[in-house]
Amino acid sequence: MDNTHRRWFSRNLGLWRSRRQYFFADDEVLRVDMMLLLQAYAQGADNEARYRFSWWPEAEHGFFERKPEYSREGSIDVLLQGHQLQRNAGFHGGPPHRSQIRQVDEHELVFESRYLHWDVLEHIRLIDEDRHRARSIYSWREGVLDLVEIHHEIRMEGAGLPLP
Repeated sequence: MDNTHRRWFSRNLGLWRSRRQYFFADDEVLRVDMMLLLQAYAQGADNEARYRFSWWPEAEHGFFERKPEYSREGSIDVLLQGHQLQRNAGFHGGPPHRSQIRQVDEHELVFESRYLHWDVLEHIRLIDEDRHRARSIYSWREGVLDLVEIHHEIRMEGAGLPLP
């Protein structure tokens, strides 16, 4: 299964434009357009799959003024270990945590994360020969659905060279 997940992650490497819509529990709906860069680290002697995810805004549409607690830009490093993804930081800048991975089919993975007072369910599906991605993210705070995100992503560039 580790090789299957590695193949899926390899198909996601590169630069993506992410058009996002956020639906908050108070019925507020916000939009933001982000850029995502997914990179792989060169494999070391331990043969573990490591990746870096970086993001920055393309068009803010007032999102960060309304929601300053969200990270406008940044990066996290992750380690793929079988059915788990170890993250060096959490969503919205929280502490490191682990996500459980379920594979729906060769095109879609589901990540289930629990950290602090959040439970997060994220579906990521590659579409149209990996030129597009669809992401649906559901976040419960203390057991109550607090946020739903819909992301449509378009590949801008393919994978670059591995990070050292």
